[in-house]
Amino acid sequence: MRSDVTVIFDARRSVDLSVQVEPSGPAALAARDWFDSAWELMGCEPLRPSGKVLLLDKIMGVADALGYDTLSSDAKEAEEFARNAALALERARVIVDLPGLSIGY
Repeated sequence: MRSDVTVIFDARRSVDLSVQVEPSGPAALAARDWFDSAWELMGCEPLRPSGKVLLLDKIMGVADALGYDTLSSDAKEAEEFARNAALALERARVIVDLPGLSIGY
């Protein structure tokens, strides 16, 4: 399945990524594990005052940590992020809105 992932950094900067994925239970679990590892490796911080960290928070945190420059210029990192976001959420369309602190499908 083709999946389109958009990461919005601000009003002038966004990155549009397209990947081919084969959704499955094991693939979704592996993608969630990838976000767990990336979250820890990149030293991301909880977005919510409660300190609770949900999958959506991890996706936003990793996107923010990777940054616009990396996601717009490093094809390998961008593809890995987009593939794992699409698989973890099991969606064909994902919009990561960093200023709005939200993820849409």
